[in-house]
Amino acid sequence: MPPLGAHMSIAGGYYKAVEAAATLEMDCVQLFTKNNNQWAGKPISTQDVEDFKNCLKQLGIQHPVAHDSYLINLASPDDALWAKSRDAFAHELERAEGLGLIGVVMHPGAAVGSTPEDGLARIVTALDAVHESTAGVETLTLLETTAGQGTTLGAKFEELAWIIDHVQTPDRIGVCVDTCHIFAAGYPLIEAADYKATFAEFDRLIGVSRIKAFHLNDSLKPFGSRVDRHAHIGRGTLGLEPFRHLLNDKRFTKVPMYLETNKGEEDGEDLDAINLRTLKSLVKSRKT
Repeated sequence: MPPLGAHMSIAGGYYKAVEAAATLEMDCVQLFTKNNNQWAGKPISTQDVEDFKNCLKQLGIQHPVAHDSYLINLASPDDALWAKSRDAFAHELERAEGLGLIGVVMHPGAAVGSTPEDGLARIVTALDAVHESTAGVETLTLLETTAGQGTTLGAKFEELAWIIDHVQTPDRIGVCVDTCHIFAAGYPLIEAADYKATFAEFDRLIGVSRIKAFHLNDSLKPFGSRVDRHAHIGRGTLGLEPFRHLLNDKRFTKVPMYLETNKGEEDGEDLDAINLRTLKSLVKSRKT
């Protein structure tokens, strides 16, 4: 079974996200290294790093990743915002490296008033600058598949492939596949044949070996809607079958998978726990 986890809060300290993951018997954890709606974050102290790494080791949580700030837009045609985004993402990588995270998941960007082609070129230029300024950093840049809402780039596998093909250091880039996003973007996943075809297309254009993480989210909106709205596992328009296919795909048994579903409780039980139990049941009931 693949490593399963979720995005957890760092309120009270980075190690708190690890403790919360372990309490729910997760294998891995995703977090923000700072407030996701602010450009700057306070420095990470030596004590923060020590507590976080010790907690990971003691509790057996692996594959820690970060998600970058939602403010960052490396495709922006606005030079000031683009430069601010470029510098902010470099800072995100440095913070994640300090904590020993395997990657920083990032939305490639939105073209806004420019063309998709111009936006993609801006992303490549920004990533080249970021990777040059963070030479030696081992934390990967993980391009996230998007739903394609508005002028957001990364909804087409071809766009992610173009970025990877044109950056100067493609070895520093991986991909995070979000199930809700690719379904909303128009890639079918429900029928076994459709699931196989979608990942065959991904493999042809990018290569499944580039997939370093998954976001496991059902979709509130229908197939091809290009709207990014997460639902709890099995309670959206995806249903259970895509997750059954994915969790039993031998190619991904070692790839960490993180829930990004809404937090809360239902009948006194943590919703993350409910979603994890649902996912694990799909592995046990694997079809022959």
